[in-house]
Amino acid sequence: MQIVNCILFEPVGCLAEFPGEEFNEIALKLSGQATPANRSGSEAYWNVLDWMQKMDMELSSPEKEFVEGLEIQAIDRVELYEDVVPSLSECNKMGVRTLIASSLSGPAVAHFVEKFSLAGSFSAVWNRDNAGGVKTVPLARAMEGASFDPRNVISLADTEEGLKTATDAGANSILMINDYDEGRRLAMHGPTGGIVSLHELPDFIRLVAENAKVSDRS
Repeated sequence: MQIVNCILFEPVGCLAEFPGEEFNEIALKLSGQATPANRSGSEAYWNVLDWMQKMDMELSSPEKEFVEGLEIQAIDRVELYEDVVPSLSECNKMGVRTLIASSLSGPAVAHFVEKFSLAGSFSAVWNRDNAGGVKTVPLARAMEGASFDPRNVISLADTEEGLKTATDAGANSILMINDYDEGRRLAMHGPTGGIVSLHELPDFIRLVAENAKVSDRS
């Protein structure tokens, strides 16, 4: 792995633990099918993105308003992980760019950033509206907009689909281990690396840089 210059964050599961109820309600509206109630908020979210991808983002105005409203409602129920702000601050001091690259709607991401006073923590914010798509699209637009080589970018993910999306976008997938047993299962899907807390993120980046130096000397 090469030196890390940029980190892409998806708020759902990586910056806060989201509830699943709102995303299950969105999936029911879009697909007409009920989803398992025992899914985590992250799994329910990625299920919604699957349906959006199948529909090619063709939401009617009432559907768009419905989805945005429930996303904002979900954000009103979450609390930011306690290690987010110190980790972002340290990464920025190290010269590592931090960006949001999310498949949430523009209004939802704006609400998340405003709620937790994070405007100064990210050099750019991408969502499904300004990126023009979901899953790999916001990641690709974020990397293109910042002119970063994907090999120097890490994207955090806490689900199998999130890891696959990061890999498909060409970035290094870093597993956020929010649950030990689930983390062990997801580790079988070949992430570039893994962390159990955002407090570990700066040290992970330093370790990658040191390994890259050793490799160059070899």
